Amino acid sequence: MVTTRFYGSARGGAGMRDGRALGRRFGWLWASYAVSSYGTSLAFGAFPLVAVLVLHAGPAQVSALSAVGLTVGAVVAVPLGPWVEFRRKRPVMIAMDLVRFAALMSVPVAFALGRLGFVQLLVVSVVVAAARITFNAAGGAYLKELVPPRDLLVANSRFESTTWTAIMVGPPLGGAAIGVLGPVVTVAADAVSHLLSALGIRAIGGDEPRPARTGAPGSHTGDLLEGWRAILSHRTLRRLFLNTILVNGLIMATEPLLAVLLLGRLGFAPWEYGLMFAVPCVGGLVGARLARRLVARFGRHGVMLTAGALRACWPVGLALVQPGVPGIVLVIVVQLGLVTCCGVFNPVLATYRLDHTDPGRVARTLSAWSVGGTLGIAALTAVWGLLATAVGPRAAIVAAGVLLLATPLLLPRREDLRTGTSTPPRPGAGRPSPSPRSA
Repeated sequence: MVTTRFYGSARGGAGMRDGRALGRRFGWLWASYAVSSYGTSLAFGAFPLVAVLVLHAGPAQVSALSAVGLTVGAVVAVPLGPWVEFRRKRPVMIAMDLVRFAALMSVPVAFALGRLGFVQLLVVSVVVAAARITFNAAGGAYLKELVPPRDLLVANSRFESTTWTAIMVGPPLGGAAIGVLGPVVTVAADAVSHLLSALGIRAIGGDEPRPARTGAPGSHTGDLLEGWRAILSHRTLRRLFLNTILVNGLIMATEPLLAVLLLGRLGFAPWEYGLMFAVPCVGGLVGARLARRLVARFGRHGVMLTAGALRACWPVGLALVQPGVPGIVLVIVVQLGLVTCCGVFNPVLATYRLDHTDPGRVARTLSAWSVGGTLGIAALTAVWGLLATAVGPRAAIVAAGVLLLATPLLLPRREDLRTGTSTPPRPGAGRPSPSPRSA
């Protein structure tokens, strides 16, 4: 996702938004994030679309494509968290971008040669999922070193606004490109965006010292578990982690089913499908821009709990979707409410998580968080694919919406967010528990 305003901000007055400059290096990081986000948004739902339109896959196969890719990719990424922790983060981010470029570009090449098959889509989805988790772990740790703690919410809000801006622009353009140039063109665009992102991250420059490895020799198993221990021993992070897994899992489990329902049974065109998920992203952009002001006025704990609860209330409305314009309007309204709440919640959560993670454990903690979330999405996607096969896509979507209504019960209590309490791990289990800053 390339726009001149992001690359322009990377020179001189970089990141001069929200009334605060975060420096030239953050400007390049933000620009690189913008590039890859726009590319990914162009390819929104690309693999389900390719599976449905090119390989004529059904609901079970489309759900399996998402579930297997996410599951195996997450398993592959498990040992990469400790590996990232003790290496310079910027080269890791560049490498993961290049891996994604190569994997994604193999899809249009195989399609052009008439050799594209379902197995290749599975393999590519595995590689992309593992590289994404590893990139995010390295990127979060790098951001914490690059940006002062007082500016983390500003930085995360900018990334969040960029995400929703990209999704607002990308799917309609992607849908139009598919209609004119074929179903794999957006996969190629996504691949190129990761190549451009790698070049942008390389342009950040500056020295990055190699992290010193601590702990006893041969403690690799402990390193693998350290991220999970940091999450599960912290009462508030644990509840946020479980809530996030369930909410994201139930929302994402319905994505391939929505593709089958909207593109197949209800007969919407690809550009209409993209439009229904693009227009509501205005709400995500607004939410991300408001997050810092809402926190300043109502406090981080109040904003997190309110937005976290409200984001679970919308998807059940998809039960009523019908063909034609009324169906388009309904999906847009539901998605608008959902993404506005997510736009507020996500940067506040990301900032809280970084604030309450020890600097020596950031990559492992973020990797464990991503792996857990990815496995949750994969498991629920597989289950909902089977459910949709048994009862139909619409009924399965309704079931997910009803379960989402109960997820606010997993949010932490207000007093936990105020104190940021944690429970120390067992004696001898990894390094000492961090002393997180106050929420």
